Amino acid sequence: MSTPPGNSEGQSTARPSLFNVQYYSRWKNRMRDHIIGEDYKLWDIVTDGPLATTKKNVEGVDVRKTRADCTAKDLKKWEKNAKDKKWRVCGLGLDEYNRIQSCTTTKEI
Repeated sequence: MSTPPGNSEGQSTARPSLFNVQYYSRWKNRMRDHIIGEDYKLWDIVTDGPLATTKKNVEGVDVRKTRADCTAKDLKKWEKNAKDKKWRVCGLGLDEYNRIQSCTTTKEI
């Protein structure tokens, strides 16, 4: 069996390994470790889905807040969601990125 790519001495700790379907389990574990190492709360977004920023409309139904309605706390949630997506996308090669580029949430990825 050949050595997985990206397993060289002095490997970057600033960015995740690129996805390789042949070594999916290894990549998945390294991505998990990388995301947790960057920000432990990001792993909650990976496992539970994006942090919601909602409000009740006039009918009492929860709807997503617009940017104008967001508080500083809501914007922090949006930043966490964007940071999570960034880390997932950074680990993908061109073919995989082309497959997921229209996804709007990290859960879809």
